[in-house]
Amino acid sequence: MQTEGPIDTNFHSHSPGYWPIEAMDQWGDYKWQLKNAVKSLEGIERHIQLTEEERAGILLSGTRLAMSITPHFFNLIDKNNPNCPIRRQVIPRVEETWDDPQEMADPCGEDSHMPVPGLVHRYPDRVLFLVTDRCGSYCRYCTRSRVVSGVGEQHLETQWEAAFEYLEKTPQVRDVLLSGGDPLLLSDARLERILSRLREIPHIQFIRIGSRLPIFLPQRITPELCEMLKKFHPLFISIHANHPKELTCEVRAALGRLADAGIPMGNQSVLLKGVNDSVEIQKALVHKLLMCRARPYYLYQCDLIKGSSHLRTSISKGLEIIEGLRGHTSGYAIPQYVIDGPGGGGKIPLNPEYIVERDETKVVLRNYEGKQFTYPEPQSCIAK
Repeated sequence: MQTEGPIDTNFHSHSPGYWPIEAMDQWGDYKWQLKNAVKSLEGIERHIQLTEEERAGILLSGTRLAMSITPHFFNLIDKNNPNCPIRRQVIPRVEETWDDPQEMADPCGEDSHMPVPGLVHRYPDRVLFLVTDRCGSYCRYCTRSRVVSGVGEQHLETQWEAAFEYLEKTPQVRDVLLSGGDPLLLSDARLERILSRLREIPHIQFIRIGSRLPIFLPQRITPELCEMLKKFHPLFISIHANHPKELTCEVRAALGRLADAGIPMGNQSVLLKGVNDSVEIQKALVHKLLMCRARPYYLYQCDLIKGSSHLRTSISKGLEIIEGLRGHTSGYAIPQYVIDGPGGGGKIPLNPEYIVERDETKVVLRNYEGKQFTYPEPQSCIAK
């Protein structure tokens, strides 16, 4: 479904785009961006002509997952291409209402691993802390569409004190991931209070923040925010970009501010049909990410979230992409392809088959060119 032609790997600014030149006076104010987010059918049709599938999807979006698109991200939409990869990510489609018995409201099994509402403890030494139910914009394949945006099947009711008490009493937890929703939507002061409270717990070594705001709303990454975050190292941020077009000049500058603050960044992409399901697009994406000082971290197989069938690819497509990257670009540019085990199995790595043959004496391996090489097993292993 990729119909955009050659992939542009340059960095661009797309402002003012669909907005009048007068808007540029406030364009860099993230609060203005949020206030002027496109949230209605009328707001979208003011700028682009929708397909029947999109129009029907928007009319029904208020019952499952709200629609909201920041002006910055809206400017990336190609109004003349119904298959624009940006459109497919943020504009609802009628396919979201299709019922598929294989899909789940909670595909990662988070609700069943909550010792305290809002705190998910699925891995031995890590927890997921859901600190808000709002995002800068809403991805149509959102794993937590049941709780984010305020119109899902559930409401996020994080019990703050109970969550902090659980962390204080659970010494095996060394790594806390703040997510939601998007934690960077919180004010600097509120986010600082959360981080300070976590840093008071001696056994918590690492804090991570999962955010798509550097992509949806790069204006939020202010020098003041970066100065505050610097106080809580080691602190890591996982960003979320799916297509090279998302990496604009403004995004590169925002990621540069985070990198200059000493914050390591990893990118988590979701493999999406008609968005990034080709080796060429993925290669362009990972190369631009490295230029922004963000390392490609995970490539996720799309979760079995309700209403996502039109965006999911086969697992073989993901393996094909990884094989097309391995050996054809630097190792830093290759993400780990993973699938979250449906129902709560956690992340399971998926790799092309590079072992051709294996026995007690040797392993026969295949490289990226298809050539075979034999690696002998140590004799001590054979003796045992």
